[in-house]
Amino acid sequence: MITACTVEDLPPGESVRVEGDPAIAVFNADGEFYAIDDTCTHQDASLSEGWLEGCFVECPLHAASFDLRTGVPTCLPAKRAVRTYPVVVQDGVIYVDTGSREAVA
Repeated sequence: MITACTVEDLPPGESVRVEGDPAIAVFNADGEFYAIDDTCTHQDASLSEGWLEGCFVECPLHAASFDLRTGVPTCLPAKRAVRTYPVVVQDGVIYVDTGSREAVA
């Protein structure tokens, strides 16, 4: 497990990029926390810099959209899913479990 940030540092509607190999984007979608690979599968763009709407993030480069719950793209130009990771909140700290990669495209 890796530490992303505190709950206080990630208000609803915001995201944070966690550096690593690969980099991971963590989102607060109306109080629910989600973690996905930070790089869009269409082109090299940071999804943590995208627009969050509900449980979906729109890539800032070409407007591909991904479901944060599954990693599956909801529209073109992306065709492959991004990896999702389980998120654990404990004592006000957000952790990402990088040991179990759930969605693999």
